[in-house]
Amino acid sequence: MEINKPEVLAEVTQAFWRYEQALDRNDVAVLNELFWDSPHTLRYGITENLYGYPMIAAFRSSRPTPGHARQLKNTVITTFGQDYATANTEFHRPGSNKIGRMSHTWLRTDAGWRIVAAHVSHMEFQQ
Repeated sequence: MEINKPEVLAEVTQAFWRYEQALDRNDVAVLNELFWDSPHTLRYGITENLYGYPMIAAFRSSRPTPGHARQLKNTVITTFGQDYATANTEFHRPGSNKIGRMSHTWLRTDAGWRIVAAHVSHMEFQQ
């Protein structure tokens, strides 16, 4: 198994940044597209545990639009072979005293790269 094969890493990196841009704009259609449409998909959020694509899509549709801008740091994307990857990052929202953390597990599907598991959490800012 090859770790971070350049062309695979480029594909996943592009998908990750597409997700991040959609999150910033609250582009629900793209956010939904990038999650695997499966009952096996899950997303653990700050205040919610979502099991299966329908719950994730419903959450996205009901989420208010303002306040998604954030600054990322320590983003690490790692690919494993041709079809599996992880993406992890820290983020900070202006005006917040918390550091956010986001983890994605990505899988190559017939439809392209899709998130099969996601986790978002916060911790108090520490200097």
